[in-house]
Amino acid sequence: MKVRQTGIKVGILPTGRKNCITDVEGVMVGHVTLDYPLDADGKEFACTGVTAVLPHRGNVFRQKVTAGSYVINGFGKTTGLVQVNELGQLESPIMLTNTFAVPAVTQGTLEYMLAENPEIGETTGTINIVVGECNDSYLNSIRNFSVKPEHALEAIRNATDQQAEEGAVGAGKGMICFGYKGGIGSSSRTVGEYTIGCLVLTNFGKKEEHQKFRYSKVEGLSDPADGSIIIVLATNAPLSDRQLLRISKRCGIGLGRTGSHFSHGSGDIIIAFSTSHKSEHFTDELTEQRLQLREDHPVMNQLFTGAAEAAEEAILNSLSQAVTTKGRAGRVVNKITFTDED
Repeated sequence: MKVRQTGIKVGILPTGRKNCITDVEGVMVGHVTLDYPLDADGKEFACTGVTAVLPHRGNVFRQKVTAGSYVINGFGKTTGLVQVNELGQLESPIMLTNTFAVPAVTQGTLEYMLAENPEIGETTGTINIVVGECNDSYLNSIRNFSVKPEHALEAIRNATDQQAEEGAVGAGKGMICFGYKGGIGSSSRTVGEYTIGCLVLTNFGKKEEHQKFRYSKVEGLSDPADGSIIIVLATNAPLSDRQLLRISKRCGIGLGRTGSHFSHGSGDIIIAFSTSHKSEHFTDELTEQRLQLREDHPVMNQLFTGAAEAAEEAILNSLSQAVTTKGRAGRVVNKITFTDED
């Protein structure tokens, strides 16, 4: 269940209709979940997957969206963020998976985009694929490379604009958050005519850092755990890449409110985009025009608030939606139990 169904309300702004990143019109999410033993005795186990976030229903390479990223702590293995920040544009789906699957998911996404755009690498330039990761090796036999390029294609093809499935699904299948089962979570906020949506992949934190949950020992889980989180932020507000960077930083507030302190070995990364303007790849025009919110308008502060609130609630939803999960070597990570007073 969503965390709000347990009686916990986060923040002051209203949520979107689905309380999900797909409340931003055109945004779609798809998952592929791998959950099966790799040997007869179950010592090796595939407990992992892929999640795809598409910024709109069209061809993202030919119609790029404004984007930016912000690294809170850089212990992560992403692809594509250097160019996103250099050009301020996103031209591929945003893909999430486990640490060792980044190459396979990059290849699969590239194959999908090449099939959609035969001109790439021929009559036009190359393409920048964006992939983020977290380490699911406690539950997943990460050295077995269960994620294949075709799983990336499948996740993209599975994407819909319906309420995204959350918890132990897709890239979140093997993730752990505050010592409980984490994974994929999502939330949204509305600010007047604008919507800001957030999707997270949670894999961080120690139990004692979060006081909303009862503690129960997870046998064999290292303590303390560094962990990581990938935060994807989407909005239909007309923002520049620099403004998206400013708003991205506010997601760290929501992350901190849940109990994270951005430890030495954590990869805490935000990838943000706006759907309000689509930049055509093929054009003979010398210039292009776009709308942009004024910095000093009160709506900017509300969007800052919305980013912090949506990130916090998305993290809590990744916990509240997850289920107890079994992985390699017979390891089990339990779902959370909320305290009575919450």
